[in-house]
Amino acid sequence: MSGSRPNIVIMYADDLGFGDLACYDCKDIPTPNLDRLAASGIRFTNGYATAATCTPSRYSLLTGSYPWRNPLAAILPGDAPQLVTPEMKTMPKMLKKAGYHTGIVGKWHLGLGDGNLDWNGSINGTPNDVGFDYSYIMAATNDRVPTVYVKNREVENLDPNDPIEVTYEDKPFPGEKTGRDNPELLRMKHSHGHDGTIVNGVGRIGHMRGGASALWNDETMYAVFLKEACEFVERSQEEPFFLYYAFHQPHVPRLPAPPFQGATKLGPRGDVIVEMDYCVGKFLDKLEELGIRENTIVIFSSDNGPVLDDGYIDEAPETNAACRHNPAGPLRGGKYSLYDGGTRVPTLLSWPEKVDPQVSDAVICHVDFHHSFAKMTGVALDEDEAIDSFDVLDALTGQVSTARQTLVTEGYGQKTLVRKDNWVYIPPYEGSETAWGTGNETGCRLYDQLYDMNADIAQASNVAESNPEKLAELKALHQEIYNSEASRS
Repeated sequence: MSGSRPNIVIMYADDLGFGDLACYDCKDIPTPNLDRLAASGIRFTNGYATAATCTPSRYSLLTGSYPWRNPLAAILPGDAPQLVTPEMKTMPKMLKKAGYHTGIVGKWHLGLGDGNLDWNGSINGTPNDVGFDYSYIMAATNDRVPTVYVKNREVENLDPNDPIEVTYEDKPFPGEKTGRDNPELLRMKHSHGHDGTIVNGVGRIGHMRGGASALWNDETMYAVFLKEACEFVERSQEEPFFLYYAFHQPHVPRLPAPPFQGATKLGPRGDVIVEMDYCVGKFLDKLEELGIRENTIVIFSSDNGPVLDDGYIDEAPETNAACRHNPAGPLRGGKYSLYDGGTRVPTLLSWPEKVDPQVSDAVICHVDFHHSFAKMTGVALDEDEAIDSFDVLDALTGQVSTARQTLVTEGYGQKTLVRKDNWVYIPPYEGSETAWGTGNETGCRLYDQLYDMNADIAQASNVAESNPEKLAELKALHQEIYNSEASRS
């Protein structure tokens, strides 16, 4: 058994908003299992991802470093080379030093291989090379090719006589059916992009041929990943384990399984959140069945804020408007945005053996898990390890109500802002004021923006002109951190 060292599970949703869970005052989506998780531990009101897009946030989660320090940490194509490379110091590597068995199940989207990837053989450059003992993943996202599962170093169920080819050049393979050229074959239309290879009646980003026996089914993906997550903890229960369980919901394309279709009035987006909540419940049930729930830390959060139209026509904008549901809750912006709706996300932590139920206003960030778990497990960090990760263990365990004083996050394109205490400063940036096709504000303006988050959680009133001293202080702080080599002492 794991003894005194707690197991650690990080459940990571994809594009879930601050206003999408019942425990965060959502009235339109029933999430009883996440509510149960919240009731058994801490519900954070100031929990942040480092970025308003997925790859950068996931990079920070695993490396303890701000993503803007790495110019390659942007949204990756499905055939991108490995972004978290074998020589990097990572959280799973650190936990292995502490005797943990490590695994990842679900979305990866941090690149594989060296850029010349052969999907038909043993793959070098997988999660197994950066600290995970076991991995069962989708390479990128559910809207990108290749639409296959990768187990450790091989594509699962691949027929060697039907090899996979993948390209992100804007040129289909001969005979390939695409959303652009064959719209009559689509069961879900695209609003922008997503007009490449058709898989399961849905156009994807990129082009792929071959691998018919290995293709995933969107409607069963929730069950596949749930089974893998449960089997990992069952295999690992005799030693402390770390599991990164990365959901694909509610990322597009949103294709809920039949039991969840119509579960909400919000269409497929609401329904797949209910589907994800079901997975959370079944996974918690497995921990309880094995008798290890009490000494397992379960964290639930999201890689970035919400988006409604992210490339497919599934009536999300219309149904949300009809129900007056704001997936970001009281926050401004969403995915791709510099405003808080882009990075402030639902964050729950439950550790029944050690943590009392409560609500915490402490400012914490996913980048802090690396340092905090090192402190908890007694692993000394190297000087160049987790360079932006703060020890917020006391806040994570509910011992204190404050944590970070300063935090730098980013919107789309590595445009950064700084928060200090209750103040947020967004520098002037050129660029579109809305993210392409989504309707989400990017936050780009050609003037300074300053917000008092205590008085104005919706960031409706820019108070830069009326607070010149505070503006100057945060401008200087932003530059100081941005120009530094590390932000943790």
